[in-house]
Amino acid sequence: MKSVWEFIYSFLILPIIWAVIRTLGLFKRKVRRGIRGRKDLFTSLATQVANKLASGKRVWFHASSLGEFEQAKPIIAELKRRHTNVRVIVTFFSPSGYEHSKKYPLADVISYIPFDTRANAKRFLDLTMPDVAVVIRYDVWPNHIWELQQRGIPILIANATMRQNTKRRFPLVRSFHYYVYNVINNILAVSQSDVDAFNSFSLTKPTIEAVGDTRYDRVSIRSAEAKKRHIISEHVLRRKRVLVAGSSWPEDEAVLIPTFLRLQEAMNNLLLIIVPHEPTLEHLEELEAELIGKTTFIRFSSLNDYKNEHVIIVDSIGILLTLYAYAHVAYIGGSFKQNVHNVLEAAVYGIPVMYGPRHKNSQEAVRLAELGGGFVVEDTTSLHQTLLNLFEDDAARKRAGDIAASFVQQNVGATERFLRHLERYL
Repeated sequence: MKSVWEFIYSFLILPIIWAVIRTLGLFKRKVRRGIRGRKDLFTSLATQVANKLASGKRVWFHASSLGEFEQAKPIIAELKRRHTNVRVIVTFFSPSGYEHSKKYPLADVISYIPFDTRANAKRFLDLTMPDVAVVIRYDVWPNHIWELQQRGIPILIANATMRQNTKRRFPLVRSFHYYVYNVINNILAVSQSDVDAFNSFSLTKPTIEAVGDTRYDRVSIRSAEAKKRHIISEHVLRRKRVLVAGSSWPEDEAVLIPTFLRLQEAMNNLLLIIVPHEPTLEHLEELEAELIGKTTFIRFSSLNDYKNEHVIIVDSIGILLTLYAYAHVAYIGGSFKQNVHNVLEAAVYGIPVMYGPRHKNSQEAVRLAELGGGFVVEDTTSLHQTLLNLFEDDAARKRAGDIAASFVQQNVGATERFLRHLERYL
């Protein structure tokens, strides 16, 4: 049956996927970047392997995009610290991951993953010759996985996750995924519910175990580093109550901005630092248009000229985690659009985190709300009331923040537990 699925995938499913990608490339710039970035993939890869990949054990890490690669970083850092002869190969599916990470210093080779044909998988592995492969979270490409198995190369999934209602468990789709997952050696999951979901496939080969989520380790490490940075002057923050809104989309801002303007009437020392998920010039100007005549604002890049403005619009990227360190309360974006972004980046600082109704994609957002460190808001009314309570009741705010910080620290340690499995193959 596996050979039947290999045929169906390679000759029926893949051509459809490729046609969809090519069509999307006509309309979406990000997809076009991914197609163009793969144009000379094997030439670039061969050069990197020849010039940078010295002798030693080779570990291949694959991540879909930037967010997933952040989860790999604590593993890579600790692996390199312990084993100086280990060489690291990193691949990405998404251009956002590749373009932001192509200078990552702990990787010896960084590349796009080639499109998932049998020939490409064989050529990629012929060039890189990994001793072990690690897939981060979910981006499992069947032909690459099957080719690794053919060569006897161990495969692990780190931070593996699967919802109980996943479409991967539908009858025909379930059979296909059985033959994908059943060639993997170790599926190291985030939680016991993920383990249960993988066990429902009745897999016979993999070791399936809950070891936790390395994102907790990553935010713990990065927050410690961020606390040493001083990117906002003390005079800007003096006597302010600070709300940091991270990774906001227009749908979030439609709720957030009116609420802030209303709160500002009652609290004149309120400061909003808003960090758009996509700080394009067009979006920054749209945000400013919403604020003109209603409050004062300044862009982060002009902060040297700060004159007590009530809103700071961040027009830089890569500083959100550091900005959360200045917050009394954090709002996490994406939760009025499709899916909430990373709540841990704020919770690690011991501050209450808030998010909208679309947060079920995040197990930690759900759990924080259950514990009392996170707050789900449905509209401007509930957002206003929640913010008012947290800013006016210092004890309640501290209590919620302590819960959030404790939740993060209790879940640190997944990197060590994952490495116990990985190091068996080195």
